[in-house]
Amino acid sequence: MTVTPALLQRLPLLQPLPQVTLAELARQAQTKTLNKREVVLEKGLPPQHLYFLIEGRLQGVDFTIDGKEVGTTFIDPMDFFGELGVVDGEPHPETVIAIAKSRVVMIPRASIRPLLLGMPSMAEALVLRLSSKLREAHEQRRIIGLANPLQKVCAQLTVLSRKASSAAIISDMPTHQELAIMINASRETVTRAFQLLQGKSVVQRDGNNLRIQNARVLEEIAQGVRPTI
Repeated sequence: MTVTPALLQRLPLLQPLPQVTLAELARQAQTKTLNKREVVLEKGLPPQHLYFLIEGRLQGVDFTIDGKEVGTTFIDPMDFFGELGVVDGEPHPETVIAIAKSRVVMIPRASIRPLLLGMPSMAEALVLRLSSKLREAHEQRRIIGLANPLQKVCAQLTVLSRKASSAAIISDMPTHQELAIMINASRETVTRAFQLLQGKSVVQRDGNNLRIQNARVLEEIAQGVRPTI
């Protein structure tokens, strides 16, 4: 699929750019369609592009010394990623995989880096994005440190609902295995938690989406105010 200036202008990070610059970036950019579980960015490789997710959902993952997969973040449409390597030139610190069929746009590092660092509006957007990622990392470490598995699941769901366009619906809901990777639990543990939450009408599956039916109870469990249902 050809990258157009109109497509790039939909991306919040690039909206301040003039049309002539968008046209030049569109000429150099590439798109890639990813099947589920396909790797788009591999840890340890040198940075070559800044990536933008156009549709689908991605998950950042890392691996422990014994090879266990650990989730670090979810990436939603219109987000950009791979920015650390673009800025400092160091290898990518995590692997990014598709958890649904997805499409990304890739802009060469040599073209986007001067804009990121030279335009105040883009530099501010970059700093805010890095700040947001740092806060997400702190929150993810807090969730992993929780002892109650149900609380872990509810805390992760509240994080996802805050990022959703509608707090009552989490679109393209990650699988139980993908959630388990994020909270350092087994898939079976996540499945049992969902069975309880659905049985008590706290959440409900709606195709590929998850509907939050009782946000107050979900939040109370996530905060430890309510130990169980």
